[in-house]
Amino acid sequence: DSSFLHFHESDCDIGGSSSCESVLSLNTEKILSQAKLLAEQKRFPFATDNDNTNEELAIAYVLIGNGLYDEAIRHFSTMLQEEPELVSAIYGRGIAYGKKGLHDMKNAELALFELSRVISLEPDHPEVFEQRAEILSPLGRISEALSDLTKAIQLQPSARLYRHRGTLYFISEDYATAHEDFQHSLELNKNQPIAMLYKGLTFFHRGLLKEAIESFKEALKQKADFIDAYKSLGQAYRELGNFDAATENFQKALMLNQNHVQTLQLKGMMLYHHGSLDEALKNFKRCLQLEPYNEVCQYMKGLSHVAMGQFYEGIKAQTKVMLNDPLPGQKASPEYLKVKYLREYSRYLHAHLDTPLTEYNTDTDLPGNFKDHWAKNLPFLIENYEEQPGLQPHIKDVLFQNFESYKPDVQELICVADHLGSMMQYETPGFLPNKRIHRAMGLATLEVMQAVQRTWANSKVRMNGKTRLMQWRDMFDIAVKWRRIADPDQPVLWLDQMPARSLSRGFNNHINLIRGQVINMRYLEYFEKILHFIKDRILVYHGANNPKGLLEVREALEKVHKVEDLLPIMKFNSKTRDGFTVNTKVPSLKDQGKEYDGFTITITGDKVGNILFSVETQTTEERTQLYHAEIDALYKDLTAKGKILILSAELGEVDAVCNLILSLVYYFYNLMPLSRGSSVIAYSVIMGALMASGKEVSGKIPKGKASLVDFEAMTAPGSEAFSKIARSWMNLKSISPSYKSLPSVSETFPTLRTMIEVLNTDSSHCLKKTIVVV
Repeated sequence: DSSFLHFHESDCDIGGSSSCESVLSLNTEKILSQAKLLAEQKRFPFATDNDNTNEELAIAYVLIGNGLYDEAIRHFSTMLQEEPELVSAIYGRGIAYGKKGLHDMKNAELALFELSRVISLEPDHPEVFEQRAEILSPLGRISEALSDLTKAIQLQPSARLYRHRGTLYFISEDYATAHEDFQHSLELNKNQPIAMLYKGLTFFHRGLLKEAIESFKEALKQKADFIDAYKSLGQAYRELGNFDAATENFQKALMLNQNHVQTLQLKGMMLYHHGSLDEALKNFKRCLQLEPYNEVCQYMKGLSHVAMGQFYEGIKAQTKVMLNDPLPGQKASPEYLKVKYLREYSRYLHAHLDTPLTEYNTDTDLPGNFKDHWAKNLPFLIENYEEQPGLQPHIKDVLFQNFESYKPDVQELICVADHLGSMMQYETPGFLPNKRIHRAMGLATLEVMQAVQRTWANSKVRMNGKTRLMQWRDMFDIAVKWRRIADPDQPVLWLDQMPARSLSRGFNNHINLIRGQVINMRYLEYFEKILHFIKDRILVYHGANNPKGLLEVREALEKVHKVEDLLPIMKFNSKTRDGFTVNTKVPSLKDQGKEYDGFTITITGDKVGNILFSVETQTTEERTQLYHAEIDALYKDLTAKGKILILSAELGEVDAVCNLILSLVYYFYNLMPLSRGSSVIAYSVIMGALMASGKEVSGKIPKGKASLVDFEAMTAPGSEAFSKIARSWMNLKSISPSYKSLPSVSETFPTLRTMIEVLNTDSSHCLKKTIVVV
């Protein structure tokens, strides 16, 4: 006959609330017997020496355990009226307020108030600090939660506390500190698959993929059916560029749970970027069956349809993403920001499906502000924007073409293109092979070869509605056209065709090498080379501005082995205290002794040691004109020498032409004149132009050092040095005569429709026929 029963009966007489009914429907005897047991064993926080008090407290804790939070709060409150400093009741009431739900700020404030009272009365109990941290962290008060957990660890370290604190550091993107905490947690209790998974994620987010993979495998040893570990392992292999291993692990996650939405989404994304659009689409559709409002899957479904030429379905999916407006104060998702651009571009592509490619120019057709905003990934706020016309019913979607439906010579063209495209694959961690891009850029290479040969034989080309002699930009435009259609998600646009206002401000191509604790592993092999360059520039700078301190700086630089070691050296000069930028220089061939701005290296650091190490090229009008003059001169020389070469294939001429092609592309790489895709576009032009001169690239781009062609050009001291490096791996051979018999790429695929058809067609037959030109 405890007060708890009378308390409820009187309460029910007054209002008969639903919570009251639920209490009465609960077996009162059961609650009392659970409470008795709890009280006898003192298995609740801050038990007293008084058995009656303990029994009353135990009843309220059992109510919390049964989800009856309001009843528990009332019960604790009754006890506190009699004994205001009863710690267990204050603590219990705080817990109950927290459990009621933090979405109501009042509950959160009351919970924090009660727990703070407990701490003032009993400051040496780690669980109270931990409990308060659990309420602070969902409210976004992470630094307060961290200091509570630190206090709890000081009082009594445990595997759970370290894991809890590590998770908060992880959320705060302090991956190095989080890693230390997960490590401590695992030392205290090694069998913790979740802590092991998080340890792996701290590596993953810092770009340390191989270490991440080891941790994910370790987590799977501890828990064989750990779906999140398989999913993370799949994603780590995908980031490494290992398609087969990634597929295997995503599959394992889906075998454990075929409805695991995150895995379906990640697997679909990987398949899209591998060029397997049909397969990707299946994953996105399944994802949307399970989660109809999943923005990523909806966006990617729309994108996959459009890339395959299925515009009606594609635009329907895009419109669904557009209707998903963010709530006031909510940050718009990347998909929401991009989707309006994709829809407008999709409509443009659809309208031009059957127009000959020679009769229009995307760069001049699309409105300037649209291109500018799209390339910069800005919200779609464009004044006086006129939407592209909607889909016209007389223009049908692209239909699937069977490989066998192409004539044998076109089949051979496709197989040769696949082979050539695969030669452009970077074998560096971070680059996933994309067979769709391979095919597109292989066809681009062949089309460049054919166009250059025609030009050297004095034939004109038809471009942008005009018939004229081919210029260097036309040669690159062939590759741009193919790169654009291979992945319509990416704005591949000429920066000098942007609105004048945008150009006068400068247009940045930006790559973060290290941001905070995140390392961009694609460029890891170049850190040393760039670091060496920076050290040289620092010596030159101090030699001119601080000759007295030069010796001290030189000694300090000798101890610099990593980028972060530069931070203390910045303090040697007040101007560089917060960071510095270093510009590379690109020597002119046209005007000996003259130099152009290459790219800018920026290093800044904060007090905590977080670093920003980035490179960017700034495309201004003046810089563009200087590079264009250089490329114009080289192209003129190349055309003249190419015409001689066609008449007499002397060895010296071939060599000179080869160097001119590589020099021309060296300036293109350093100019970075496109918003995306400059690297593969330039390489397909190198391969195509070399083939026109009678030379074929037979060597693959090497692994490890000298593995990224664009960075080789950007870090080479000049065009000759770049030519020498490139030729060292290209392994140039005389071209096979069978290339001459291939049909014309531009005549075989004269429209967007025919281009999309050939990119969609399955060419697994190529492997069976093994058509590699000998």
